[in-house]
Amino acid sequence: MKGRAIILIGYMGCGKSTVSRLLAEKSGKRLIDSDEEIEKRQGISISEIFNKSGEPAFRAMETKLLEELIGNDFDGILSCGGGMPLREENRQLLKQLGTVVFLKADPEVIAARLRNDQSRPLLNGLNDDEKKRKIGEMLLTREAAYIAGADLEIDTGALSPEEVTSCIFKRIHI
Repeated sequence: MKGRAIILIGYMGCGKSTVSRLLAEKSGKRLIDSDEEIEKRQGISISEIFNKSGEPAFRAMETKLLEELIGNDFDGILSCGGGMPLREENRQLLKQLGTVVFLKADPEVIAARLRNDQSRPLLNGLNDDEKKRKIGEMLLTREAAYIAGADLEIDTGALSPEEVTSCIFKRIHI
């Protein structure tokens, strides 16, 4: 039986963090940000995990977190790190956990949203054109996994976070 959690997936800058907070506030459900949860459990940042242990170890941590959430019948809001759905095993676990919502936006929109954000190591030091190109390349490599893992897609490009939240509430009947 499908879980009752609401899971947000998508590339950075598509609104997962903001919309997940709004969903949690409006529904009264518990919110977990997968990256923040892993950082808390490990006592170090995601960047440090990547540097010390490598990406495969981090992806295994994501999988373990999902397995625990399923085992605990988590029925809250889960905001996923952008790479979590790239692993087939994680996509299957996400679908078991609940309804997976893919938030998406065009590279230009994402680049504009992240223009002054220095917390994104993949984009730091790039000019606006380089950021758009890098974002576009990464979206191309990830989009099929996002679509394969999603029950619902919402383009956030022209919507406010409140409008996206409202759309999710209407479509999922929270």
